[in-house]
Amino acid sequence: MSKRSPVTPATNFLDKLGITYAKHTYDYQRKGSDVAADGLGVGLHDVIKTLIMQRDGGEPMIVLQHGDKEVSLKELARQIGAKNVEACEVKDAQRHTGHLVGGISPFGTKRQMPVYAEETILQLIRFYINGGHRGFVLEMTPAELMKALKVIPVKVAR
Repeated sequence: MSKRSPVTPATNFLDKLGITYAKHTYDYQRKGSDVAADGLGVGLHDVIKTLIMQRDGGEPMIVLQHGDKEVSLKELARQIGAKNVEACEVKDAQRHTGHLVGGISPFGTKRQMPVYAEETILQLIRFYINGGHRGFVLEMTPAELMKALKVIPVKVAR
């Protein structure tokens, strides 16, 4: 690690719950799971994106997806019973989470939101997910994710 790992609302949240995870940093150049995968020397499929989206009347939600996949908004809306789903504007994503885009974590967010995760994430041995700061990633297992958050599995990858 080239720099000291930060303490963030995400790590504080996980520590309070006794969740096991490892901290990793990388040289943040721009947002993107590909940059994180390269910086960490891990596969893009094992880097999990934290996406802030909204349904129908603007109700925000968190969607976790593999770094090498996209979310089918139409399929997500169908599976959660919404008329439509769209990505939040940057300012709204930052307001809901308290994290800067490029550093958004599903842990320790300002606002509680439902968390949907691509079901195959829960089958990985371990994965890497943003720790609430740009260039800061947490390595954890699906079991620890499930202990920390009420995750709703979905099948929306494309």
